[in-house]
Amino acid sequence: MMLLSKIIAQYKPALMRQYQDQLLPSHFHALNALADCRTQDSLLMKARCESCEYETYFPHSCGHRFCPHCQHHECQQWIERQREKQIPVDYFMVTVTLPSQLRPLAWRNQKLVYGLLFQLGWETLKQFGLNDSALKGIIGATAILHTNTRSLDYHPHVHFVIPAGAIDKKHQLWRKKSGKYLFKQESLAKVFYGKWIDAIKKHDLVVEKTIPKRWIASVRHVGCGDKALTYLGKYLYRGVLPEKNIVSNDNGIITFSYIDNKKNYCTRALPGADFLLLLLKHVLPRGFRRARDYGLLHPNCKRAIRLIQLVLRRLIPHEPKPESTRSQFKCRHCGGSMHIVDVRIPNNCIPRMMVTTN
Repeated sequence: MMLLSKIIAQYKPALMRQYQDQLLPSHFHALNALADCRTQDSLLMKARCESCEYETYFPHSCGHRFCPHCQHHECQQWIERQREKQIPVDYFMVTVTLPSQLRPLAWRNQKLVYGLLFQLGWETLKQFGLNDSALKGIIGATAILHTNTRSLDYHPHVHFVIPAGAIDKKHQLWRKKSGKYLFKQESLAKVFYGKWIDAIKKHDLVVEKTIPKRWIASVRHVGCGDKALTYLGKYLYRGVLPEKNIVSNDNGIITFSYIDNKKNYCTRALPGADFLLLLLKHVLPRGFRRARDYGLLHPNCKRAIRLIQLVLRRLIPHEPKPESTRSQFKCRHCGGSMHIVDVRIPNNCIPRMMVTTN
């Protein structure tokens, strides 16, 4: 398996020569973090065996949310939190996206445009929930921002995972929809388009190309929602390309694989600098939240969710959770468990022979 850190070390000089003026501070931060992640240049942590008291040192992970090595523990925690909020109704995944003519605008104004994707998408769905003849109340949604196609081209869009139920606060009623229909896609897209036209005028955004009047919104039935949330959660913290998908690095050309929308195995080849630029296009602005909860699924509505689960006879067992589900270090001498006793140790303070790299 090819390591992204080695590819960055090899092609970063070419990236700087060709595209430095296109990079943002968040891109430089991501490059530096991924280049040092769990390498001999990273900080060290000291571990001691609980059985034989053998001590060794391990390189720190970078902890960057774009790193393919890190954040697996946080990813699993997020999925578990979503499962605890599940309601026994049909779930739908609604996807709203920007037409290609607005993608340059999104790239130049990332925080603003990504935030508007969340805000205007939720406002549209909330309005449809209130006006729907079967729901007539506040729906809930878990939203996740993606910026890439399967081939890693720049394509910002937001997935909303929605249970087909709503709370009518005025009459204190719970209503749900049955079947595989939630909202009409064409109507969603039309309202979403109108809200974007108003937002562009309000924020004085400059659009260089003519905006099409017909936009696309997708509404798909996803059963109980568990598979959709698990799928989206797996890509929440680990970047857009697993290292196992990097096929080759030959003569300055990086080839990677992906599965297209028709489930076909495909490959794509790019010069090293272009490959790194393609990855960096999907690094989010620093501090920007990729996943958000709205309406009925907002963190402030935990009591309402528990009440609905109780009424619908779906209770989540509150079993005591282990202190940590992170992978544990094993002693190379006796096989016992090792625990961390010190962290963030400069690597120049420790002899290289004492550092365990795997």
